[in-house]
Amino acid sequence: MKKFKKFYIETTSVCNLACTFCPPTKRQANFLKIEDFKTTLRQIKPYTDYIYFHVKGEPLLHPKMDEMLDIAHEQGFKVNITTNGTLINKNKHKLLGKPALRQMNFSLHSFDGHEGSTDRNGYITSVIHFVKEAVAQSNIIISFRLWNLNEDNMTNAQRNRNRETLEYIEREFDLDFRIEEKVTPGSGVKIADRIYLNQDYEFKWPDLKEEEDHSPGFCHGLRNQAGVLVDGTVIPCCLDGEGVINLGNIHQESFADIIDGERASNIVEGFSRREVTEELCRKCGYRKRFDLTTDPLQVVSTHA
Repeated sequence: MKKFKKFYIETTSVCNLACTFCPPTKRQANFLKIEDFKTTLRQIKPYTDYIYFHVKGEPLLHPKMDEMLDIAHEQGFKVNITTNGTLINKNKHKLLGKPALRQMNFSLHSFDGHEGSTDRNGYITSVIHFVKEAVAQSNIIISFRLWNLNEDNMTNAQRNRNRETLEYIEREFDLDFRIEEKVTPGSGVKIADRIYLNQDYEFKWPDLKEEEDHSPGFCHGLRNQAGVLVDGTVIPCCLDGEGVINLGNIHQESFADIIDGERASNIVEGFSRREVTEELCRKCGYRKRFDLTTDPLQVVSTHA
């Protein structure tokens, strides 16, 4: 039986921001129903121990986040949440003290990615206050993400804004070094016990409108990860935010049958031969991160 390191469950397709790096979904606005969540957990239980509340949408918008964390704990799952962090003050009472919550990823680049953002210090302060409280109360892992680097045309203004964010973190955690001196794109630096910061280049979602690349490739989709959108559509990875590679619907057929189906099997077997069978995958730049001169099965994806 396949065992996934990550299983993405989209709790909502709705977001409270409109970031330039994240194309808005064309799918219907929706929130995951509790009964559908329970059904999904029952079906994926043999396949994973770790669920990620993340694909599109902002998970902290879900009004029953605390209930979902309790259900996940009852079913033996550990939960990872990726959030823009803007709603953390309103929702911290739903998160603190929840034993299922393993890790929270804060996409700090969302602040500058959203044109209407104001009060950078207030935003970062609220996130850091939550982080300190959560780390003091539990074994939670925190990842600050600043994924807005650009190799070619990053402006001085953007560099200065990043520096402001990093300076605030350096002061709050009494660091004796500048973060840029320790971190390289795609890697992380330890800020404090169980608190890390990761900087990387701006992420680009795969799109069917992009030029197709027929070169050999490899991906961990359906090998160490899979996901399900808020409407039940099963997808091979967290980058298929529109459900282009629709493997089936978890509310209409069993997850076991879906991942053992012809389309899913072709994807996995194709990548084993370094062949890219799906059009969306041929238009996804992320697979180029895997060095084909080494054994790709030994490479661990950093995207979560």
